[in-house]
Amino acid sequence: MHIESAPPMLRVEGLQAWYDESHVLHGIDLEVREGETVTLLGRNGAGKSTTLKSIIGMMRRRSGSVRFEGRETIAMPSRLISRLGIGFVPEERGIYASLNVEENLLLPPRIRDSGMSVAQIFELFPNLRERLKSQGTTLSGGEQQMLAIGRILRTGAKLLLLDEPTEGLAPVIVEQIGRTIERLKREGFTIILVEQNIRFAASVADRHYIVEEGRVVDLIPNAALEANAEKLKKHLGV
Repeated sequence: MHIESAPPMLRVEGLQAWYDESHVLHGIDLEVREGETVTLLGRNGAGKSTTLKSIIGMMRRRSGSVRFEGRETIAMPSRLISRLGIGFVPEERGIYASLNVEENLLLPPRIRDSGMSVAQIFELFPNLRERLKSQGTTLSGGEQQMLAIGRILRTGAKLLLLDEPTEGLAPVIVEQIGRTIERLKREGFTIILVEQNIRFAASVADRHYIVEEGRVVDLIPNAALEANAEKLKKHLGV
């Protein structure tokens, strides 16, 4: 459980980002405390994925403040930010087609000894053990998502950025991803989740940031989602 009086693990203030000349983020403000799971909700193109990419340093041009465990990272390259303990699972999952499951899993370097062992990852995702020598091209969408999450867990990252982890997956796989996130929460991981599936988001998250046109326009506690149904419909079209 997170402690309300403790400083946030991640604090983002006035975050702006550009794709070439296109100004996408216009001052994102958010914070996440250790052990929390929060979602970024919003329509397509609202800036949710760009926010995750900016936090991990993948946007070439960004400004504002991103502090992780009190350390300013806005000027740091992505490779150094990840070594602080932030792991990013992109929407496209980033599985190397020419490598098998085992090779994909072992590819990123461990950044701290607290990373999960391969055996622990197989306990989370038994499907991966069965597909250990299968090439990335032969994996289903669900198996690729499991592999992408497992790969980050092995590194020792403690803040996980998950971009649309349930998109395009069968309901049974979505349920498995949900159980995995719940277990990771119990084990102390902190998670920021970009998600379109409101029902799924409500099943795993503590709070929800509503993103619209590159800004956070609202913050809704999970317990208040139902009471804010009209507001969600306005912002998300659901």
